[in-house]
Amino acid sequence: MAAMKPRTGDGPLEVTKEGRGLVMRVPVEGGGRLVVELSAEEAKNLGDALQKATG
Repeated sequence: MAAMKPRTGDGPLEVTKEGRGLVMRVPVEGGGRLVVELSAEEAKNLGDALQKATG
């Protein structure tokens, strides 16, 4: 069984490599975090889209 990490409330935006993918944890308004698993290609596409959106 995978190690359980303690649930924490808000935290910084973080991205970690877990297995073959990347896990992005984004703090959300009202508490908690949005957790998204991405492939390397998806992460690159997300980065490109964010660059375009922010100029």
